[in-house]
This record gives sequence, structure tokens and C-alpha cells, in this order.
Amino acid sequence: MTVIAGQPIALLAQWYEFEGGPIVDLDATPTIGITRVAGGAVILAPTTTGVSHPGTGSYGYGWTPATDLAPGLYLALWSGSKSGSPVTATESITVTAPTTGRVYATVPEYEAYPGGTSPAPSTTGTRLGQASRMLERLVLRYCMYDVDTASGMPTHPLVIAALRDAVCAQVAWWEEVGDPSGADAVGWGSISIGSVSLGRSVTAVSGEDAPARQLAPAAWDALLDPGLTADIFRMGAVTSQ
Repeated sequence: MTVIAGQPIALLAQWYEFEGGPIVDLDATPTIGITRVAGGAVILAPTTTGVSHPGTGSYGYGWTPATDLAPGLYLALWSGSKSGSPVTATESITVTAPTTGRVYATVPEYEAYPGGTSPAPSTTGTRLGQASRMLERLVLRYCMYDVDTASGMPTHPLVIAALRDAVCAQVAWWEEVGDPSGADAVGWGSISIGSVSLGRSVTAVSGEDAPARQLAPAAWDALLDPGLTADIFRMGAVTSQ
């Protein structure tokens, strides 16, 4: 799984009596520790503090990597015992550098999005930041909605969900059409990318009219959801003189 430094992630371990068998509790709460794969630096010493037990055989831990944690691959190691015998479980975590500015969706939210992928590619954190910037540039600067005065993030649950889905839709769109900078499409007359076939005049030399530089159709669907009534979200409400 992938997480942006500074954002929370939920880690989960489950144990079974045997492969394909029933899920079972351990003798006691297991410990969890996190190390960096390159060099083996200990990020979280083995601990049971904060480990939850949401259901039979299931143990969870919420981890928020520090914003200054070096990007790279980390390993979460669960350790416990079952019927007196030691048992372990591991999970790989890719930490990416934090994105400056507001980001309206997290990597786990993208993985849960119907058009997303799970596990998400290691570039997903960066892509979510890029999609958030695009959304602000093309749409949100012309909208009115309530925000938190400190973070600038939306406060109404429906607006939060709409911006989350719009950003996830944009990243999923890029998975279909390619490079979000639009550079891949500069100067082409016709091109096929995956299941998408496109055509235009070869006189175009700017990436701005490339499909990847346009807001995804599913992103517009999220922003035009009927639930976003005018009292909580007004599009096109801001004008300049």
C-alpha cells in the first residue's frame, strides 16, 4: 500500500487457524513495528500501544508517517503467539513525499474509489496532488463553499465527498489517457491510448488541449451531483472585474 508522508493509513493483520480455515484470535494483543527496508532503520519500535481488535482474529493500527520521513519502502511487522507458538505477519508500505497545498483525496480513498486501483501505484500520492491543483485551477477558484479557516479544506460532508471523488476520477482518467502534463499528446493528429482513440489537428503545439489536461467526465459528474445544492456549493459564483 502507498501513503503520503503526513497522512494517516490503517494497517490490518488477520490470523487464521490454517490456510483457508476459520479466523482466530491470538493468545494476546500482537505487537507492531515499522522499519525502513533500505538500511533497516527503526521507525516504530515494536509496541502494542494503539493496536485495536475490531473483530475475531483482526488487529489494526493507525499510523501517520512524519511529514519529514524519507520517501521509500517500509515494512510493518506484526508479532504475536497462537497456542504458545510464535506467529508473524508483514505488510509493505510505500511512503511518498508530501504534496504542497491542499489535497482532496488520500491514497486509501483512491484505492476504494470504484474507478481506482488497489493496490495503488507508487505515483498515486503525487497524482492526487496534481489532480487537486488542476481542480482548483479549472473549477474551485470559481466556486463558493464553506471551508476550514486554517486549512482551506471544505467542511460540509457532501462537498468533501464530491471533491474527493472528483480528484479520484481525474487520477483514474490519467491512468487511461496518459501523462497528466499533456506532453505525450503535443503535436499528434490521431492517437490510440489503451481503449481511448483521439484525433485533432497536427497544428496544435500546446499540451493544454490534450485529453489529460482536461477535467475528466467522471470528475464533472461528481461536481454536478444533485446533492450539491446551492446552499452548500455554488459553481461559477466568483467573478473578477
